[in-house]
Amino acid sequence: SLRHRQLVRMASKQKLLDKYPLQPGAKDLSLVHHPVTSDFLPTPKTSSDWAKFKLSDEQIQFYHDNGYLTKIPVLTEAQVDKLKEDLATISNPDTNPHPAQGLFYEFWSNESGDPSNVLLHALGHWRVTPHFHDILWHPAVLVAASQLMDNKPVRFWHDQLFCKPPHYGGCVSWHQDYSYWTRTVPMAHLTVHIALDDQMVENGCLHYIPGSHKWTSKPLPIVDQHFGDMDAFPKILTPEQRDQFRPAPMLLKKGEAAFHHPLTVHGSFANKSEFPRR
Repeated sequence: SLRHRQLVRMASKQKLLDKYPLQPGAKDLSLVHHPVTSDFLPTPKTSSDWAKFKLSDEQIQFYHDNGYLTKIPVLTEAQVDKLKEDLATISNPDTNPHPAQGLFYEFWSNESGDPSNVLLHALGHWRVTPHFHDILWHPAVLVAASQLMDNKPVRFWHDQLFCKPPHYGGCVSWHQDYSYWTRTVPMAHLTVHIALDDQMVENGCLHYIPGSHKWTSKPLPIVDQHFGDMDAFPKILTPEQRDQFRPAPMLLKKGEAAFHHPLTVHGSFANKSEFPRR
């Protein structure tokens, strides 16, 4: 149940603090309400500078029709490299923990528990490293997100990190994001998925079910707490929904983003390629 997952998350957070006490100099960046780096983000100053990040009317209509929008340029190669450097400092807590590792809300080195299907899954990295913190202010994210939500102001809800290593990377089973967010009402959310590697079918790219955001006004049940069973979700669908269940792969270059509606069904298959998928 959702309540069970909330309790697990609270326990997980406390266990992380117990296991990884904050080291001297560690800082909780969630308390800093502005960018902390000086050269990571673009800094638009004029209305024409901001306009460069705007989506077209056709892109906005595609999002509303299909429940997602993909291949939106967000990060330069240099920005991706900075985020990968941050990622390297938090990815191996058992051998080399970050001084602020205990600030994660959740950190699973392998949420599946299966060494042949490894899925690093974490929440809270914006609290820990400067570039993951500052990406929240990226104009390419803020402008597009506002447009897709009918030009409303944008407020950050939470971050999430999925990493699949080469050869034995795990899956992320089918789900709708709002199934985990029903304590926040009304439903006025979207998700921004940003690729730190080229994402393709072979290394487990994101897949959407086009139009699934229109199936119901409320989210369908959570059927897999740890994202490992790709066959579980289709079993709860109606015959009409199963007929429309046609996964569309989102092929992204590193630095590109996909935006999706909170009721859009999505997931990603295992990574058995020679390339990472982060």
